[in-house]
Amino acid sequence: MIDVERWESVRRGYYSEGKSVRALMRETGHSFRTIRRIIEGNEPGRYVLKAGRRAPVLGEYKAQIDEMVAANASLPRKQRYTASRIYQLVQAKGFAGAESTVRHYVSRVRKKQHPPTVYLPLSFEPGQDGQADWGEAEVVLNGECVTVQLFVMRLNYSRRIFVMAFPSQKQEAFFQGHVAAFHHFAGVPWRLTYDNLTTAVQKVLKGKARQEQSKFLAFRGQYLFDSHFCTPGEGHEKGGVEHSVGYVRRQYLVPRPVVASFAELNAYLRERCVADDVRQVKGQATAIGVMWQQEQPHLRPLPAYDYDCCRVVEAALTPYSQVIVETNRYSVPVTAACLRLVVKLYPFQVKIYGADQAEAVAVHERCYAREQDIFDPLHYLPLVEQRPGAFDYATPLRQWRTTWPPVYETLLTHLRQQWPEGRGIREFVTILQLHQQHSMERIAEAIRQALHHQCAHADGVQLCLNQQLTPALPAMTLDLQSRPQLLGIGEQVVNLAQYDALVGGVPCP
Repeated sequence: MIDVERWESVRRGYYSEGKSVRALMRETGHSFRTIRRIIEGNEPGRYVLKAGRRAPVLGEYKAQIDEMVAANASLPRKQRYTASRIYQLVQAKGFAGAESTVRHYVSRVRKKQHPPTVYLPLSFEPGQDGQADWGEAEVVLNGECVTVQLFVMRLNYSRRIFVMAFPSQKQEAFFQGHVAAFHHFAGVPWRLTYDNLTTAVQKVLKGKARQEQSKFLAFRGQYLFDSHFCTPGEGHEKGGVEHSVGYVRRQYLVPRPVVASFAELNAYLRERCVADDVRQVKGQATAIGVMWQQEQPHLRPLPAYDYDCCRVVEAALTPYSQVIVETNRYSVPVTAACLRLVVKLYPFQVKIYGADQAEAVAVHERCYAREQDIFDPLHYLPLVEQRPGAFDYATPLRQWRTTWPPVYETLLTHLRQQWPEGRGIREFVTILQLHQQHSMERIAEAIRQALHHQCAHADGVQLCLNQQLTPALPAMTLDLQSRPQLLGIGEQVVNLAQYDALVGGVPCP
């Protein structure tokens, strides 16, 4: 093959310096045909491989590799032959080469069997289209590395992103993500594009038809957007949001955020979404925030009230005043216990209602583990008051005692010594019931004051608590300069003879 420098030298010698073909043949050592091809050609020749490169080690295994790569087309996506697995299989049959040799050959075969995919460039009208999808990421939550589920929604015109983290991809989390996104965008896109996720699609029918979940239809009917579902296996139909999921993971969650709760994590994610408004996407006329301001008036308005993003189940009360939901046991106040209860499962809360009751009788943080007891010790205080002998053995109180301030134990010991026959426990339970209206910090301070003033009982603690809640009145100074006749009142010498005269003693002189 003639390199570019030699090619340029021959052409310059012939056309600029007037050298003959024979002279150029003598100088370069090339044949007549080669010199004529350089002179008549418009560009340097390129190297063309006339025969395949020899692969003495891999040669006899190429056919087997070709078959395995071709078989991937009919295998499930998650059970296809990878280059690493192919290397292991041919190695077991005697291949002695390196894994990189197999990987290189597999890459060449795949490129031959699968030509590059090309896509149409798309553009969207303001407010008309959005896309939603789920992703995963790792965060450090309460000192433990956990995988969280990321709900991501993207407006196609402005490219504005909203992301919210959840413990799971359950339907109630799917709905809550939508509601939060609509408020973030200050409106609802006219159409949203999804995968065929089971929280929205009950059954994929022929073509574009879908049988949607009834709950999703109710949710969509409140916000009045249209839904569009991608062709199965064609995630590129919503490539914008899939790119956004990766962008959020790389830009918002590297390094892993260290948070104490999902509330803290989602507050951080909202801040990052707002801060992203200053970014200008390549190919866009201006920043995301500016384009969103142009798009927002074209979005559908938010409804008067939000959808109640929960799953409703009925539950029976157990003998321990609990309801069992998803294998976990949540406590119910013993004073509100009834045979049948209604439970609303929100992404982060569990609310329990009695029959025909508008207000929840119990609210718990939702637990995503299994076979757990979730107690609110306040629910069991009326029973403990009736049965003070069970105080040291009641599981909800035993758990609570590990977290309350040491001054609680000091007060409990004092009350038991003062009233050893059960009254001391009842007094202490009465004080614990103050947690229904006041914080633990405020009650602990009231207990310290009651112990200091030697009034360590229920009434004394209540009095100290009331004093904390009653603001002290500022001292007032009375100015009597304008009324001199009142000056000196209260400062004169006391004349006790006047008192004696009043009670019938010696007359006052």
